[in-house]
Amino acid sequence: MDNRQAIGSWLSGPRAAAEEMGVDFGYRGERLGLPESGPGSVAPLGRRFGAIFIDWALCMLIAYALLADGKPQQTGNWALLIFFVLSVFAVGTVGCTPGKRLFGLRVIGEAGGRLTLPRVLLRSVLLVAVIPAVIWDRDSRGLHDRLARAVQVRIR
Repeated sequence: MDNRQAIGSWLSGPRAAAEEMGVDFGYRGERLGLPESGPGSVAPLGRRFGAIFIDWALCMLIAYALLADGKPQQTGNWALLIFFVLSVFAVGTVGCTPGKRLFGLRVIGEAGGRLTLPRVLLRSVLLVAVIPAVIWDRDSRGLHDRLARAVQVRIR
């Protein structure tokens, strides 16, 4: 093995190296009993990033316009609180935030159906903490979803 191949393996990660050795991980969501594509499948990362961008922009706008008294330094803190409240109420009632709805996504329990209030609270606290949300499993679920036993799926 030359150095270029070793560096490429290191950069692409352990999953790519295992797949090169013939390990079959299946598709995202297969272990959860979800379809491979279409409605009900695991939400793609691009849509999830788009949804969180829309939700965060909405929270920043509300915070700046109504709560920060025109002080940009306070806007981020208020926006984080608004984001938490939005996540708890929207996901707890209809299963999606405005951004998720716009991108055709919904948060459900691993067994299907709505999340219970304690699971929505846990998911929202971990989402606001950011770090759990950027640690993913092989089904592309963030640690916040995994600990809350939730999954983001496509609705269209």
